[in-house]
Amino acid sequence: MKHLLLTLLTLLSVNVLLPAQTAPLADTTGSAAPATVTPALPGVPAVVTTAPAQAEPLWKQTLRKVKGLPAETGIAGFFRKDAPDYMAKGYIDENGKKVEGHDVKVVGNLPYGVGQLLMVLICLGLIYLAVVKDFEPLLLLPIGFGGLLANLPMAGVTMPAIMDPISHVVEPGGFLYYFFNFGVSTGLFPIMIFFGVGAMTDFGPLIANPRTAMLGAAAQLGIFIALIGALVLTKVTGGVINFDIKDAASIGIIGGADGPTAIWLTTKLSPQLLGAIAVAAYSYMALVPIIQPPIMRLLVPEAERKIVMKQLRHVSKMEKVCFPLIVLLLCALLLPSAVPLIGALMLGNLAREVGPAVSRIADTMANPLINIVTIMLGLSVGSKLACEKFLNMETLGILILGLIAFGFGTAGGCIMGRIMNKFSKDPINPLIGSAGVSAVPMAARVSNKVGLESDPHNYLLMHAMGPNVSGVIGSAVVAGVLYKLCT
Repeated sequence: MKHLLLTLLTLLSVNVLLPAQTAPLADTTGSAAPATVTPALPGVPAVVTTAPAQAEPLWKQTLRKVKGLPAETGIAGFFRKDAPDYMAKGYIDENGKKVEGHDVKVVGNLPYGVGQLLMVLICLGLIYLAVVKDFEPLLLLPIGFGGLLANLPMAGVTMPAIMDPISHVVEPGGFLYYFFNFGVSTGLFPIMIFFGVGAMTDFGPLIANPRTAMLGAAAQLGIFIALIGALVLTKVTGGVINFDIKDAASIGIIGGADGPTAIWLTTKLSPQLLGAIAVAAYSYMALVPIIQPPIMRLLVPEAERKIVMKQLRHVSKMEKVCFPLIVLLLCALLLPSAVPLIGALMLGNLAREVGPAVSRIADTMANPLINIVTIMLGLSVGSKLACEKFLNMETLGILILGLIAFGFGTAGGCIMGRIMNKFSKDPINPLIGSAGVSAVPMAARVSNKVGLESDPHNYLLMHAMGPNVSGVIGSAVVAGVLYKLCT
């Protein structure tokens, strides 16, 4: 112990009293770095301390960044061959969980940047349809714009939150990433949309003529045709187009012509198909005035198109107040999985029918709430129009199946109308059956328009609203059934 204490005191004295000797030491890059060498004493090794390397001058750092700017522009991004590293190689999310990368392929093996450029043109086409052609502008505009933002190179609006594995600092994600996670992945936005739909919908025509609910049910035929068609397409193409039962159910719901319902079910069953399914659903909803009339004229003879229906009876306020409560309770007893959508729809409708006592609630649901959520929902859905998810054979199959679903839904309603007309005491104009596809209120307006072509004095709008609103309920019920069967 005595010798150890003497050695430590001697070393301390040398460090204090003797001047340090310096000598250049070479670093691993070959550049010299100043170092301090403390003389060695008997039994004590020499101590070498390397001084920190001199920092690069600020002007050099700035010059290097300026030289690298061309590689960070969108122009360079459109010429990029590979997808971003976080897609291809994976990343660590904000919770510290490793997210594995995957092969990112664009149809035709196009470079990733070229795929983004093609999607930019497609999204501009959607915006054109919304602004110029007035096709479902309230949704096609934010969807198209969201897709445009998602495909702009290096913009980062859809990039997830990424944690640095060394510093554990989280780099925040793009704002569309948070929109989607908050409202679409949770299924919250579609349910909030249903609040507004309920607050804007009058169930009076359905209550006054309950048998028109059968027309709304028959118009759901397109859902099952598209579902079966998706499975058949997988077999026929030998796996080139590959849909499992969950994918098929999500594709089938396009036939219900109800965008929020299609989004809700797809986020539950096949979120990877959300972009294509949402665009197909809303695009075909916007094209209802083009798709439906030829089918209606083909299936309904001229004589039946002229049928004048009996005027609807007056529906009391008590009936309108009790209707949403009865529907919700029946849904809870028979199909609990559909309660979220049906419940939101009926709450909005109940607030509408109660009257002045809750008029502020009904007005909020029907105006500010649904408008705000529509913007956020459209942008979120558009964020899934990334080129690697949209430019593939599956998307082409979805678009074809969606069109078939709309056609069969329209046909199902018209055929059911003709059948009911044969056995009904009071005549039914089969044209109103086409409104069962639930594109409210556009499908009802199309029924009325085609009817007026045959008889300028035969107004079918209010009669068509019965199957139209029953189609909304029907598509939500079918979505609940499919969700229950596929999970």
